Amino acid sequence: MSEFEAPKELRYSKDDEWVRTADGKFVVGVTDYAQQQLGDVVFVELPEVGADFAAGDSFGTIESVKAVSDLFCPISGRVTAVNGALEDAPETVNQAPYGDGWIIELEATGDDPLAELLDADGYRAFCADRD
Repeated sequence: MSEFEAPKELRYSKDDEWVRTADGKFVVGVTDYAQQQLGDVVFVELPEVGADFAAGDSFGTIESVKAVSDLFCPISGRVTAVNGALEDAPETVNQAPYGDGWIIELEATGDDPLAELLDADGYRAFCADRD
């Protein structure tokens, strides 16, 4: 596995999603590690705004030239926004996984939504154990 980015300010799930806190909302996308494993992303299935998900629920799929994979919600919450730009430009997930390639924004439910997630060092160690 080649080197991958894991920004320190984000939190990570063992399903290869990241979470960024922004203005009381939680932005979710797939990690650089995941997009490298997937290869060229050709389609992203987005959920409906207003849909509720528990942590670990599948909220959509991501399709690459190699495979179709489920996207798993890293925290419990309600979808408040989706990145509709991915419908026309799914490759943005490959080009900017932590920027314009974000997938959904959530309003979290629960007291400490990030408690079960890994920090950047923990995620790097987790990925190293899989390679």
